[in-house]
Amino acid sequence: MSSIAFSPAPLPLRTHAHRSPLLPPMAILRHLTLHHHSHRHHCLRRRLAVAAAAVRQDTTVWTPAPLSLVEPAAESLFQVTVDLSDSPDLAASHTLAGQYLQLKVPDFEKPSFLAIASPPSLASGKGVFEFLVKSVAGSTAEILCGLRRGDVVELGPVLGNGFDVDRIQPPEEYSTVLIFATGSGISPIRSLIESGFSASKRSDVRLYYGARNLQRMAYQDRFKDWESSGVGIVPVLSQPEDDWKGETGYVQAAFRRAKQIFNPLSTGVVLCGQKQMTEKSIEIVVP
Repeated sequence: MSSIAFSPAPLPLRTHAHRSPLLPPMAILRHLTLHHHSHRHHCLRRRLAVAAAAVRQDTTVWTPAPLSLVEPAAESLFQVTVDLSDSPDLAASHTLAGQYLQLKVPDFEKPSFLAIASPPSLASGKGVFEFLVKSVAGSTAEILCGLRRGDVVELGPVLGNGFDVDRIQPPEEYSTVLIFATGSGISPIRSLIESGFSASKRSDVRLYYGARNLQRMAYQDRFKDWESSGVGIVPVLSQPEDDWKGETGYVQAAFRRAKQIFNPLSTGVVLCGQKQMTEKSIEIVVP
């Protein structure tokens, strides 16, 4: 099975993993810290490593850009649009769905890693980056969601290799594509769908999208367009409203209940969301 992964944790064999925008930049460094016989030397080495990381971060090229839109997209989620009309080089550097960057807001030093929700064509055509931002108390994201049109933020360079769509090409050979996403993980999935990966030429492309309830489910206004492009949408609610008639529980459980018949040799899988979801989904779909 060919799989594309966009997850905060390393994935098992037979999947393609890359760093997530959800990971703090120090996570990799901590794993690379060497062990020493002397505790004192170990602590000193750790402090030096942290200091070196700070120096590297200070060398990041930051591009100031104004916000053109900040509006609610769902409960606790906001759509944030950054105007890049004065930064065409940065806009042009977004070439693949699944890429991400760092964003800083005034008077708050710690940057936030954000997946770019808009397709690359939007950056090159309209000169904007769009993000789906979850407001978390005390974070850069919370401050960002409280800003207004015209406020200036700073963007780092576009990072990551994006989704390796070539692994599920040509569509005739990978006729089935299963997409699993939860919460704000739908953000890079939007970029993937709207970038186009020949969904209409495949026999079955299905997105299982999990959220707590309908109020927490973003991009509902885009579902019809996504379906018209060849992507079937299966909303899954973990705490549904009383009148909800659709799927409930976890996305991987909803997929299991569907008892979908597919050929592993001609199936691709896209994952974006919580670690437990990605692991459980892989257990189900990877023979």
